[in-house]
Amino acid sequence: MLKDLVAKNRSYRRFYQDVTISTNSLLELIELARLTATGANKQSLKFKLINNTKENEKVFSCLSWAGYLADWKGPEEGEKPSAYLIILNDTTIKQNPQYDVGLACQSILLGAVEKGLGGCIFASVNREQLREYFVVPEEYDITLVIALGKPKEEVVIDDVINGNIKYWRDDKQVHHVPKRKLEDILL
Repeated sequence: MLKDLVAKNRSYRRFYQDVTISTNSLLELIELARLTATGANKQSLKFKLINNTKENEKVFSCLSWAGYLADWKGPEEGEKPSAYLIILNDTTIKQNPQYDVGLACQSILLGAVEKGLGGCIFASVNREQLREYFVVPEEYDITLVIALGKPKEEVVIDDVINGNIKYWRDDKQVHHVPKRKLEDILL
């Protein structure tokens, strides 16, 4: 059921690093993005697939992890993502793909959940360093990065209390994500 996939689609930040993700699996996720609607059907998004140790480390070094968890610097060795998708926009086709990027990310992550994987979308990216590492031509804007892997953490949804929407971890390292109640988002 779609609702179950959406509920399981959390921002996972710790993974079983030794569980690899094949290039074919990544291509299947990109196929979902390819089939997703885009504004004016421009289809300006491009994808760089990363799933080997050396390149994974380069991407990892360009990401900022979990802004609300100030004391946590990101996953430890053995808990890092197994793969990444760098999402690029071809500016010769379209200048502002913001909605297209969100739709593509949702399709990719729902597909990942269906495969028993999880991911996290990163907007806090050292784009210039990433561009240099992967020799990305200037006409491609680096929009987001999706980290992927087999989740090694439990993420639960809680109700927002006193307006606090900040995610947090308990003493057992369960990741809690407060969500507003349905009646609180209806006008």
